[in-house]
Formats: sequence, structure tokens, C-alpha cells
Amino acid sequence: MSPDFSAPAWWRDAVIYQVYPRSFADGNGDGMGDLPGIRDRLPYLKELGVDALWLNPFYASPQADAGYDVADHRAVEPVLGTLADAEGLILDAHELGMRVIVDLVPNHSSDRHEWFRRATEEGPGSPYRDRYHFRPGQGEKGELPPNDWTSVFGGPAWTRTENPDGTPGDWYLHLFAPEQPDFDWDHPAVREDFHSILRFWLDRGVDGFRVDVAQGLVKAEGLPDVGRTDQRRMLGTEATPYWDQDGVHEIYRSWRRILDSYPGERMSVAEAWVPTPERTALYVRPDELHQAFDFDLMGVSWDAEEIRQAVDTSLEAGRTVGSSATWVLSNHDTCRHATRFAGPQAGGERRRAGDRELGLRRARAATLLMLALPGSAYLYQGEELGLPEVVDLPDEARQDPAFARRGDMEGFRDGCRVPLPWTVDGPSYGFGTGGSWLPQPEDWGTLSVEAQTGDPDSTLELYRAALALRRRHPGLGAGDTVEWDDAPQGVLAFRRPGFVCTSNTADRALIIPSPGRPLLASSPIETVEGPPGAAFALPAHTTVWWTT
Repeated sequence: MSPDFSAPAWWRDAVIYQVYPRSFADGNGDGMGDLPGIRDRLPYLKELGVDALWLNPFYASPQADAGYDVADHRAVEPVLGTLADAEGLILDAHELGMRVIVDLVPNHSSDRHEWFRRATEEGPGSPYRDRYHFRPGQGEKGELPPNDWTSVFGGPAWTRTENPDGTPGDWYLHLFAPEQPDFDWDHPAVREDFHSILRFWLDRGVDGFRVDVAQGLVKAEGLPDVGRTDQRRMLGTEATPYWDQDGVHEIYRSWRRILDSYPGERMSVAEAWVPTPERTALYVRPDELHQAFDFDLMGVSWDAEEIRQAVDTSLEAGRTVGSSATWVLSNHDTCRHATRFAGPQAGGERRRAGDRELGLRRARAATLLMLALPGSAYLYQGEELGLPEVVDLPDEARQDPAFARRGDMEGFRDGCRVPLPWTVDGPSYGFGTGGSWLPQPEDWGTLSVEAQTGDPDSTLELYRAALALRRRHPGLGAGDTVEWDDAPQGVLAFRRPGFVCTSNTADRALIIPSPGRPLLASSPIETVEGPPGAAFALPAHTTVWWTT
């Protein structure tokens, strides 16, 4: 019997585990992760202690961008399984007490989507063209793009079509790869179809949706020029005519009405790259989406002052609209934080391994800090194993579409997508019986689930202990405030009811008053004796949880 999933606002303090289906577990031995593989490993996630899993796209797709080029939101990509597999996975997760969130990709489709295929095959005059952004080109013969917009993946955001008679045709907009044409959300058919898609998955028991590129659906009227060439650097930092237009909020209000019409507290979380926390807050007003990812913590250095500022800003933004904070340190598009904290990993650079031991020590401390904050937390698969970014993949193995378009400047998302190690040895370290779609490092087995299970000093057991404590301790989980304590430079110390978290970001141990009885530490600490307030040496790059 599945548990009662009617708990109000469960997402406010949930720990949600992101599953990248291609890289989690391979159930049929073809080298590609799939839904049966995930389904077989659900007991692992139950034991880890997460409340829900979020699945990256598993829909029918030519895989030009690892599934984010969706040809049909109502069908499963055969390489990843069947619709029956998806339904069985949802059922099994519910039986284990976990909810399921699925990706929704509303900004664009695959160029193999039936609508786009008909729009190009039928040529000018096809009614399907109005569901995308087709425009005549500039120049004497229409040989130039309609405006100066550029793709996130590099190059112009426009590709020219060929008419059925072989002559050069209009251009179409794609803010990502050419295989991902942008929908025109002014067309009622687009809006109606996504209402249908929402209901299709809600009817199958899905508990929520992660909305990809939530800020991108509506474009400014007339598609005006930006007037700059460095547009990718403007993502999430400055306003553009194709990001964060006010018209998106009407769309999300209509979605909220659908979600609220279903039992079981269904939810939505936005991936919205916008310039300010105030703009982010607009997406999570009471009648819109439930949450928006908070990327500030993912972008800070390992620095106490930067971290405190990011926490305060995020909590304040959530309070203004009554939403909970949503913390994340790693995901499928960014450098893993065990490597990011090993040294500076600036955007536009080839990622470097850095000091792996230091990076892992800081990553463990950052994770305990994050899990102690009020709100929900999203974990990316493999971070519980302390996996580093794989920085030395050969160019010929890379499959990120941005890599081919940007050369050695961008396109390194493959490094965080290398398939997980489950066993110490064997084919692909237990990922599957037929190898893995991206090559795994030779030391992957030492970081595997098998190698770390039962080792009290391992990162896996640290995560298991932290999630169990977070579930039990009344001072952890939901909320919207922390009380900061005075602390030496380099140390963060904050209180919640009956609980204190202390984090040392410095390179040396620092003396602080003992807040109470230690519950858990990210690195070994000396036994704390004496009453609260007694001096205590907090080790470098270490977070300690205390009960008071």
C-alpha cells in the first residue's frame, strides 16, 4: 500500500534526488542508462533517505541534446524504455514512499516533432509555421538572420530553411541547438497542447514537474535586436528580449490551476535564469509555480562571506512571496562541486581537476551546510559518492552539442554526466553489462556504492547519516529564517530551533565556543567535552551539526 501523499506543501523541506537517466543505471546492457535500470535501483534511493526523485527527460527524442530535444512528450524514447516502464517506475517509487518529478521542456521541441516536420515539409503557408518563430531574413536576398540573437550553444540563434522547391526559405529561431526550434507561445495550440501534456503525466501519478528554461517561453514583441554580441554572458544577469518576459507568468498561472485540480499536492519547480532574486520571486507567487531553483549557492566561492550573503538573499526573496528556498550545489549542466571547490572553475575555461582531496573535503562541508538550511534541497546523482568532474574525457568521446559549436571554450557538460559506479569492479563498475556511453575513469570503482557502503568515513555514509538526522531533528527542514551567531572570520554559524550549524571555510582550525552536543561532522573532529560554551577547535573546511 503506497503512503498517503497528501501532506501539505511537502516540497518545502523535501530532499529531491536528480536522476540523469542516461547515466544512472543500465537495465539492458546496451551501455545507456534507462528506466528499467532506475527502477531496479530505487531501493538504493530509499536507503539513501531522499523524499523524491527528479527524472531528466526520457521522452521520445533524437537525442541531439541528450533528450532536451523532445519529439513527443507523451512517448518514451525506446533507448530508455517504454511508457509501461515509466508507469511502473512511478508506482514502485510510490510504494517505497518516494515521489516522482519529471522534466518538462516547454521552450522548444525537437526538429523531428510532428509540428515542425510539417512546417518545413509543407513550406510557406503551412499553418504549423505559426507554432514556431519563422521569419524572413534580412539582406537583399534574405541571406542574413532576422535579428542579432545568438544561441546559448554558440553561433546565431537562427537557421535558414529550404523551401520544398529547393530555393532558400525563411529562418527559424532556436535559442539552443538548431535541432531545438523555439515554440511561439502566442499560438493557442501550443498552450493547449502543454495543458494536455501536464494532464497526461498527472493522470499517471507524477507528483510534479521541473520546468526547463522557464524564463524563455515568451519573446518580446517584434523580436528586437539585443545590440550586443556577448549575449551568452547575459544569461541570468541582464534583461534580453528573449528571456524573462512578463508574459510567462500568465502561462504559469494556467498551469497552477491544473496542478491544484489534482489531489496529492502536485508541484512545479522552475529553472529560471533571471537577473535578480526579485525577478525569481515572481515565478513562485502563490498562484504560479511552487518553487524556483536557487543557483546563488551553486555559484559562490568557498568563502564564508559569499555564502552568507547568498543564503540571506535567497531566504529574503522567498519570504517576500511565501515560497521556500530551493538549494542546489550540482546538477547535470554544471561542474560537480567536489571539483568546483578544488580550485577556481570559471565559466569559459576547460575544467581542471584541482586538488581532489581539498575539493572533496570542502564539498562534504558545503553539503552539510546546505542540508542544514531551511527549505528543500536538490541532490545530483553521484554527489553522495563524492564523484569529481571527469575533466580528461577525449574530445572524440564528448557528446555535448555545445562542444562541437564552441571548440575548447564551452561544451563540457559531459564531465558531470559520466555513468555512476555501483561496484568495485566488473563491466562499467556495475552500471551495466555492456560498457558505458561515456568512458569512466580507472579509479571509478574505489568511489562506487559497493566500496563506500558500510565505511563510516565515506561520503555515501555521511549523506545517509545527514538525511536521516534531517528527517528526525525538529529543527531541520522547513522554515524561512536562520539566526546568525558571531563567529571568527572564515566561520559561518547559524541557529535553528534546538540546532546549530558551524562551518569553517578557512585553511586552518579556528577556535569557537561549543554550541552543544555534536551530531555529525563532515570531517573528523576531536571529542567535545565540557559544557556548551567551552572552547572548541573547528577543523579547516569542516561543517559540524550540533543539538542544543
